[in-house]
Amino acid sequence: MENKILHIDMDAFFASVEQLDNPALRGKPVIVGGASERGVVSTCSYEARKFGVHSAMPIFMAKEKCPNGIFVPGRYGRYTKVSQEIFKIFNEVTPLVEQVSIDEGFLDISQGKFNDGMEAARYIKNKVFREVGLTLSIGISYNKFLAKLASDWNKPNGIKEINKEMLPDILFPLPISKIHGLGKVSVAKLNNIGIYYVKDLYNMPKDFYIDCFGKNGIDIYNRIRGIDNRKVETLHERKSVGKETTLKFDTRNKEELAEYLKEFSFEIEEILRRKNVVGKTITLKFKTKNFENHTRSKTLNYYIGNNSEIFNVAKELLEDEELNEEVRLIGISISSFKETEMEQISLI
Repeated sequence: MENKILHIDMDAFFASVEQLDNPALRGKPVIVGGASERGVVSTCSYEARKFGVHSAMPIFMAKEKCPNGIFVPGRYGRYTKVSQEIFKIFNEVTPLVEQVSIDEGFLDISQGKFNDGMEAARYIKNKVFREVGLTLSIGISYNKFLAKLASDWNKPNGIKEINKEMLPDILFPLPISKIHGLGKVSVAKLNNIGIYYVKDLYNMPKDFYIDCFGKNGIDIYNRIRGIDNRKVETLHERKSVGKETTLKFDTRNKEELAEYLKEFSFEIEEILRRKNVVGKTITLKFKTKNFENHTRSKTLNYYIGNNSEIFNVAKELLEDEELNEEVRLIGISISSFKETEMEQISLI
């Protein structure tokens, strides 16, 4: 069996949950985000995306682009419950599930009830839609890079399979921004020397990759040749769980940055709860517009796993910072894990 890895991404997850719970919102431009003008868009429906609205866009800008948009505050507790229902279905298929975020995960089906990636994907799509009422997109391949690439191919509600026989031709027409590991700066750098598509980059010698990207150069070289040896990792194999994002617009506004931390806290709580662990070290990470990385950590003398506790520590770390430069990336993580005590079930 060649295809063992599935990458699953829910379609406009938060907005889709809002449309599921309120049928009056279906087919309309729904925008989920912060309540204030300084907030940011968490996600939006595909109807809103037609107007140019996207995740991480400031709310005031989303209102300019989509004046008829329906703005709703995030209900992260509800999204967490729906996510748990969905990941429960994933875990029925295979024990090897890596939850990347509240609405995204990798599955290794080499252990599980299915012998074929397409069969597993159809089962998951049908069961999630039947039992939860939402659609998702699935990529199937023999490694994580290609599976994630495939899941974005036919969104929304799509399935795409990439096998070895398709390479490298299927990658050649893609813009280099599709390559995992290439950020905005690297893409701009390559564009400036006439490299826009994977085919352009593919033809460069191996030394070029090392000169451009340092130690990550070989990873980039291998990925566009269909080589990615990263494993699907369950939480117990990971030293930390975190979430970060590169902002569409650099900012020093702590209220805006805190909105991201709040959203990340809900996602992290959901992962911890599903894996039955808690942690006690919270790390704030941010990168300034000059690409200087900063991390600040706080280790508690007790373990936490609740979103509000995680957020409060992260916000405290943020408030203690003097942001002399605008921030272009923000993230938090939790580490120093221990398993939580399982509630004993009475047999009487």
